[in-house]
Amino acid sequence: MNEFGGLLTIILVVFVIAIVQRVKRAARAAKRGRDSWSSPRATSTAPSSPSTQENVEVADWVAPVTTQPFDPDDDVEVEEPPVVIEGPAYVVDGDTVVVRKTQIRLYGIDAPEMNHPFGKKAKWALIRMCKGQSVQAEILSQDAHGRTVARCHLPDGRDLSAEMVKQGLAIDWPKFSGGVYSKFEIPNARKKMWLADARQKGRMHVWEAFENRQAEKGVKNS
Repeated sequence: MNEFGGLLTIILVVFVIAIVQRVKRAARAAKRGRDSWSSPRATSTAPSSPSTQENVEVADWVAPVTTQPFDPDDDVEVEEPPVVIEGPAYVVDGDTVVVRKTQIRLYGIDAPEMNHPFGKKAKWALIRMCKGQSVQAEILSQDAHGRTVARCHLPDGRDLSAEMVKQGLAIDWPKFSGGVYSKFEIPNARKKMWLADARQKGRMHVWEAFENRQAEKGVKNS
């Protein structure tokens, strides 16, 4: 009986050793498999065994992984190109046109209103410049009245805002232009267009007084 028990013990020990060895072989095989995926040789073009070739073909489908941490300083801001519309211009007044159904306020200047002194003259001057021309409008923003503000040019490169100021039929509006058109103002331009000048300086009572006088004249003439 003791001999039988000793034999059984030996058999169990051998069985356990066999299982341990099998587990170790499986672990080594798994490690080799992982190495074949991560090794640079997996993408080599050198001749290889059929098993290695299978790893190469599969590895070619694996995208490279970026492990570098995100750095916000690497971001590059891309400026969107300005919106530009182009076409014939319908003139509303001395500083307003319509291009492709978009009402546009000329950037940076102030021309007389139609019922103000020189208002009609300013409109006709702008009509003459735009007649038969394709006006290119670079949209910048919208004004308080919902009109699109744009820098407008003729095909020969002339800036409509600058041309109106040069002709003495508009004045620079520094609040919006930064003063870029002031150098084109003719002498006494602000005295000539005193209502536009008063509006720019916030003296709206001058504007309102003129409007009231115009309304009274209209009543008398009716």
